[in-house]
Amino acid sequence: MAAESSGPASPTRLERVTTDADAEIAILTLDHGPLNLFDRAMFDAVIADIAALTAHPPRAVLLRAEGRVVSGGVDVHVFDGLTPEQGAELWQSLFARICHPLEALPCPVVFAAHGLTLTAAFEIALACDLLVAAPDARFGLVETVVGLTPSMGGPQRLAERAGSGRARELVMTADLYDAVTLRDWGVVNIVSDDVDTAARALVARLADGPTRAHAATKQIVAAWRSGGVAHADSVTAEVSGALFGTSDLRGAVRSFLEVGPGHATYTGS
Repeated sequence: MAAESSGPASPTRLERVTTDADAEIAILTLDHGPLNLFDRAMFDAVIADIAALTAHPPRAVLLRAEGRVVSGGVDVHVFDGLTPEQGAELWQSLFARICHPLEALPCPVVFAAHGLTLTAAFEIALACDLLVAAPDARFGLVETVVGLTPSMGGPQRLAERAGSGRARELVMTADLYDAVTLRDWGVVNIVSDDVDTAARALVARLADGPTRAHAATKQIVAAWRSGGVAHADSVTAEVSGALFGTSDLRGAVRSFLEVGPGHATYTGS
């Protein structure tokens, strides 16, 4: 399928491809010079790409990067001269246009990190469902070098995955952490020597599966994040009950009864 573009000489590339089972996957690639810095052009391109994904969701999404590093972080020129009001407006905009819509996509979202992943890129990775990393990938929230704290959701999403003490450690020290350490902390899901192949295989597997059920899982987990177990319990009956109206569930149940588990095909409907 044809690639989508965020504009002339865009720092990102959004492609839509299909699996062998004809499930659509979207691949969003950062490709903005040797450091993939998040300058205004990069932010604008990612915002446009996520808006396109929101308007026409695929059955799974892969975020990845070209080059030696995933990203060297944010171009500090973005912060230069901002007033407190402008700073707050910047973060509100990035939450509303990147992190929150990325988390709300009704399909699995996988982030692949093959190398150094700093600040905004790491925070975007934490807004994805699953994080696949190479053994020598390193991660850091190093905003303290410019007197800032990570403000695209990094501390709170780290605390959710690794605990509040680990989140404070990682942010306050501004140290770099390897993929194996972060896997042990619950931040990274999979460590692979061939991260791109592993991530693409995972995304294809998820896209070929019951994506309506995956979307329901995301809704239930989101309810837990916002209100704890009791709130998640309160939405589960409606969210999961709706799956009984899908062709995916009806077809999978019939397949299970007729030929056993593992033979169902899914259409995302």
